[in-house]
Amino acid sequence: MKLATIRTAGGRTRAVRVDGDTLVDLGHADVGELLARPDWAEHAARAEGGAVESAGFAPVVPRPGKVICIGLNYRKHILEMGRELPEHPTLFAKYPEALIGAYDEIQLPPESDQVDWEAELAVVIGRRVRRATEAQADAAIAGFAVLNDVTMRDWQYRSPVWLQGKTWEASTPFGPYLVTPGDLPGGTRPSLTLTGSVDGEVVQRADTADLVFDPVALVRYVSTILTLEPGDVIATGTPGGVGHARKPARYLAGGSVLATEITGLGRSESKAVAEPVAGVAL
Repeated sequence: MKLATIRTAGGRTRAVRVDGDTLVDLGHADVGELLARPDWAEHAARAEGGAVESAGFAPVVPRPGKVICIGLNYRKHILEMGRELPEHPTLFAKYPEALIGAYDEIQLPPESDQVDWEAELAVVIGRRVRRATEAQADAAIAGFAVLNDVTMRDWQYRSPVWLQGKTWEASTPFGPYLVTPGDLPGGTRPSLTLTGSVDGEVVQRADTADLVFDPVALVRYVSTILTLEPGDVIATGTPGGVGHARKPARYLAGGSVLATEITGLGRSESKAVAEPVAGVAL
């Protein structure tokens, strides 16, 4: 089952089930609101709401309560960055303001000239869970989506804490839709091919089997620290091929087209544009 949050002609958003070319209205404003229902899966599967017209995809969950990101989680990427395999996951956060739809423009801030790509598999939580057992962690995964953790490397490495390079506004494509585990090979530990490209050139390609910590393990680990709620997102990390590790380094520029594709989960494609520099009155 595929679920998405779409924008409508009236400027609102709707949660929909994607049935081929048909978008079935699920009676909720977005997928995050839908996932708050204890019976969200049954409701989404049986819904017979009218078809709706889309004015574009919003982020799968437009305003998740938490976006937890995992660093250094693909073996090949860890090695290319000159690091050892971690004993525990590396966690950092991203805020909802960073999220954009799968085909929205990426805003290039004037303060950074090292804007890099990080194609990732995103986990979306569908059930409240704390200190999860393996079975509970498995059951808490609503599904998976495409995400690109676009990163301002010059800001990321200003300090040992990565947050300031990771959560710039309107920088992170998320979608186009969520796919439930039962529709993917491997279920909650899916075996999928992830590809990232810039201007049509493939720059990242990996299989999710290269993950050091798989989605179930990550839900268990993160839920030990804090309660995961429906709609929360875990970005599972990026494989090798990032621009910063290249010699010479390579970054996104105005007009660059960044595409991220994961088998079974669809494709995002976003053009990078200069962010307007006008200030915001307080």
